[in-house]
Amino acid sequence: MGKRPSRLASCLKLARPHQYIKNAFVFLPLFFGWKLAGPDAVARAALAFVAFCLVASAVYVINDLKDVEEDRAHPAKRNRPLASGALSPAEGAGFGCCLLVSGAAVTAWLGSAGFTCILAVYLGINLLYSFGLKHKALVDLACIAVGFVLRVFAGGVVTGITPSHWIVLMTFLLALFLGFAKRRDDLLLSAAGCEKTRRSLDGYNLEFVSAAMIIMAAVVIVSYILYTVSPEVIAKHGSDKLYLTAIFVIMGVLRYLQITLVECKSGSPTLVLLRDGFIQASLVLWIASCYVILYVEHSVLP
Repeated sequence: MGKRPSRLASCLKLARPHQYIKNAFVFLPLFFGWKLAGPDAVARAALAFVAFCLVASAVYVINDLKDVEEDRAHPAKRNRPLASGALSPAEGAGFGCCLLVSGAAVTAWLGSAGFTCILAVYLGINLLYSFGLKHKALVDLACIAVGFVLRVFAGGVVTGITPSHWIVLMTFLLALFLGFAKRRDDLLLSAAGCEKTRRSLDGYNLEFVSAAMIIMAAVVIVSYILYTVSPEVIAKHGSDKLYLTAIFVIMGVLRYLQITLVECKSGSPTLVLLRDGFIQASLVLWIASCYVILYVEHSVLP
């Protein structure tokens, strides 16, 4: 038998720190709002990021406490700390409370009523998701997508930047695209003989999910291209070259479709990003090209 992991290691695993990358969406208003050079705005966005990480981890703990029996029947989730017995339910509940209190403390430090309301709505939606909405087809994906949009609004509130309707719309669409990819992986596990991981799978099948993914991929790409060539965006940023960054968006979306439809490995969007070099390269090149166009070009040109 292998050595039992320590309680600290089990708590870290329960918190799922690899998922924190999702909370980077709070930095989008900062990046596209010309405030990367403002230390106060960066610090406030960073605190918002930390608060979302702590609250999101608390939600993961609550979800695992509720679904511990279902997770034990899942081929991958049975290795989670609560399902495997590495942590007792009491230890998990205590850890979850610590995360919530810590998240509340960071939120109080920020001192933003707007951010507090957004984080409270995020927590409420996720609790509703954990205790029932995740079993409602389409509603489950809408909850996930709204969670990403709330991150964007939270980043805007703490930095004093109003996110454009383009950023909000594309965040929602991209989250739906990734959500459909995850549901497709759940369906494949079910077809392979595993127990259904969600009752909402009764509202999905491979044909519908695959078609929805393709539609969402097309809408994401078209929306991004329209954003880059929009007169209001060109006027705001003083550049008509943002359309060049669409190359990396298109290639990244196509690669994710390949991973989902060809390789059938879309179970965790976060792990796909952390493990796939092609998507990592596309993301880095997109960020770098946007930075050059939005910041460097303006500092060089009169």
